[in-house]
Amino acid sequence: VQLVESGGGLVQPGGSLRLSCAASIMIRSINTMGWYRQAPGKERELVLAITSGGSSTVKGRFTISRDNAKNTLYLKIDSLKPEDTAVYYCNAYIDFRTYWGQGTQVTVSS
Repeated sequence: VQLVESGGGLVQPGGSLRLSCAASIMIRSINTMGWYRQAPGKERELVLAITSGGSSTVKGRFTISRDNAKNTLYLKIDSLKPEDTAVYYCNAYIDFRTYWGQGTQVTVSS
C-alpha cells in the first residue's frame, strides 16, 4: 500500500489549501483514513479522520473528504494560521496495520 501526499506549500495567513493523498489501492474498502500533522519539535497529532461510511467531515477550519472513484483522500484547510505550519501526513488503517505517506510540508507565513 502506497500513500502519496501532495498540495503543500507556502501560504499566507488567511489563505486556503487542499491537500491530496493518492492511494495505490481502492480506498472504498479502507475503514479508516486520516490526516495527521507534525510541527517542528512537536509530536504527530491527528487532524481529522474519516470512515468508509462517510464522504466528508468538517471540524472548524478543516474538512476531510474522500473520493472513492479517484482513490484519493483530501484535506482542505481554510483561514490558515502560522500555527498550522507542519508536515501533513496521510494515514490508512488496513487489516490491523497502519500505513503512512511521506508527508507534505505546509508553511503559513507572510
